[in-house]
Amino acid sequence: MNALSKRALVSVSDKTGLAPFARGLVELGFEIVSTGGTRQFLEENGLPVIDISAYTGFPEIMDGRVKTLHPKVHGAILGRPDLASDAAAIRDHGIVPFEVVVCNLYPFEKTVAQPHVSLAEAIEQIDVGGPSMVRAAAKNHLYVAVVTDPEQYPAVLANLRAGGLSPEFRRKLAQAAFERTATYDRAIADYLTSQMAAEKEDGHFPAQLSIRVSRAARLRYGENPHQDAALYVEPNAHPSTLARAKILHGKELSYNNLLDLDAALELAREFDQPAAVVIKHNNPCGCALGQTLAEAFKKAHDGDPISAFGSIVGFNRPLDAGTAKLMTEPDRFIEAVIAPDYDPAAFEILSTRPKWAKNVRLLSCPALCDPRPAELEYRSVSGGLLVQDHDKAEIDRQGGRSAEGTDKAEWRVVTRRAPNAQQVADLKFAWLVAKRVKSNAIVFARDRSTVGVGAGQMSRVDSVRLAGEKAEDRSRDSVMASDAFFPFRDGIDVAAKYGISAVIQPGGSRNDESVIAACDELGLAMVLTGRRHFRH
Repeated sequence: MNALSKRALVSVSDKTGLAPFARGLVELGFEIVSTGGTRQFLEENGLPVIDISAYTGFPEIMDGRVKTLHPKVHGAILGRPDLASDAAAIRDHGIVPFEVVVCNLYPFEKTVAQPHVSLAEAIEQIDVGGPSMVRAAAKNHLYVAVVTDPEQYPAVLANLRAGGLSPEFRRKLAQAAFERTATYDRAIADYLTSQMAAEKEDGHFPAQLSIRVSRAARLRYGENPHQDAALYVEPNAHPSTLARAKILHGKELSYNNLLDLDAALELAREFDQPAAVVIKHNNPCGCALGQTLAEAFKKAHDGDPISAFGSIVGFNRPLDAGTAKLMTEPDRFIEAVIAPDYDPAAFEILSTRPKWAKNVRLLSCPALCDPRPAELEYRSVSGGLLVQDHDKAEIDRQGGRSAEGTDKAEWRVVTRRAPNAQQVADLKFAWLVAKRVKSNAIVFARDRSTVGVGAGQMSRVDSVRLAGEKAEDRSRDSVMASDAFFPFRDGIDVAAKYGISAVIQPGGSRNDESVIAACDELGLAMVLTGRRHFRH
């Protein structure tokens, strides 16, 4: 071995792009020292390789568990040749310094993301030597360049060919390396925490919580032009989430577009029958079910056509040409659409029609209606984070999507008059829509279509009035859903003036009896669900 040769230590799990990268290093005069499977891979690709055991004089043992944990390896990474004491140790112990360390880690995250992985299998994918080498090289980055991602290979070769790696470039590589080991260790800790969840007093709310996300896109701005913004996504986001949706057409999405698209997706997925959702400022201004998607869209848009201008629209079925034609009628303006898929004719209409092609964004989410695993919701507050369970539905599948742990048995008619079959269907529909309306939430519905929505009012009775004003004469014989109890009978009195015939609400007020009495007095049917659906 020539002690004056440039040395690169290469030990990777992910071998994407490795052969051309290693060939580039050899062409630049590097000797490559490698381990086990990586060494075999490089040799199969015709590259000269020095086996790590030939360098250290110590064989790999314990089925490869111990191979790089050796003073001659870590001395070659951590040594500072221009420091007298380090130079002496390098000389006295036959250490040949590495100028480049190429290392990515065992695929722990991919392993535990697969179904039915045992704890023993997961533990075997915990890398020990890899993170040790990466951290050592990142610490000593002024002397050793650490390469942890195949995407870095082209830039490393380009810089080496241009004369060397600058301190700034080395520091950038080191930062990425520490980011990788931090993410890796956090994934292991989170997995072990999840395995112990049943034994923990806090259940699925551990004492320490980490959120691992990666930046997917920079946005033009946030809620307002003076606010910077970006989209971050979870590494294993479920296919039915907005993070996994594909942008098929249109200009860049905004921060507000993404919030509204998520609201559209979440409400559209609540229903089994063809459904259309019209979202404006994170609230449904229209929602309807139909025998066809076109019927559902027309009913949803007609629910509040004024508010629907500049809206976000969501569907739970692939979009067809007939629906697309309705959407592109004159004087209709839609910012973005999300659906499981688009028929070719529908996509052609939406992406080429004048005044539409340049403005509308089209997103697909094929798994939009797939069952989602139990998950947590996060919301930032100044200096911290609020965490809660996802708000699940609890009605049966007659128009609505069910959830485990259903408490539909708690639904009870509390008035002298019971709702008829049509009213029951409309009450179920309105109840699901109310889940996605900002509190205080009131939804007027008829024929499984919203006719008026009152959202975000400080007083519940004001929300009733707002829904009634939106509905106008369509409120006659409609039903009303309220996301929380009525504290007084005034909301019922106002609803009756608009012609509401049946009410669904959680109950639980100390004034429930007077509210029920008001319904009996006015001839309304009322159902209590026993579950509140605030959405702040």
